[in-house]
Amino acid sequence: MARAFTIAFAASLVLVLTSGAIAQNTPSYKARLGIVPVDANNQPFVTGSGSVTATLKGMTLSVSGTFTGLESPATIAQIHVAPRGIRGPAVLDLMVTKAPSGTIKGELTLTTAQVDHLQRGRLYVQLHSEKAADGNLWGWLLP
Repeated sequence: MARAFTIAFAASLVLVLTSGAIAQNTPSYKARLGIVPVDANNQPFVTGSGSVTATLKGMTLSVSGTFTGLESPATIAQIHVAPRGIRGPAVLDLMVTKAPSGTIKGELTLTTAQVDHLQRGRLYVQLHSEKAADGNLWGWLLP
């Protein structure tokens, strides 16, 4: 009886330790989507807000989020690479609801360099809309 209890306890301990290790290998990131820097020509059209969460499992980044309050329907959402507060090139495409409010999502396979950028806070999500083709909302993916 005592041996069976010891085996059950050991198995439970292994399960707890393994699930903790798995959770540690799936880091999560969040981004608050705010309006991109604007110029006088597109200022009236850059509106809205949103948020995105992402998890990294191995080399796969799973992204999901919502946005609301755009002046015109969303057209595209992409992940860009650059230091915080600076525009950079788009490197990955996300799916987006083609409406003034909706969802952003995607499951993307990252390169080693992109994982490094993510871990260093150098990847951001940018959402474009019909009346703000140069970008409407953006936010950096941070732990």
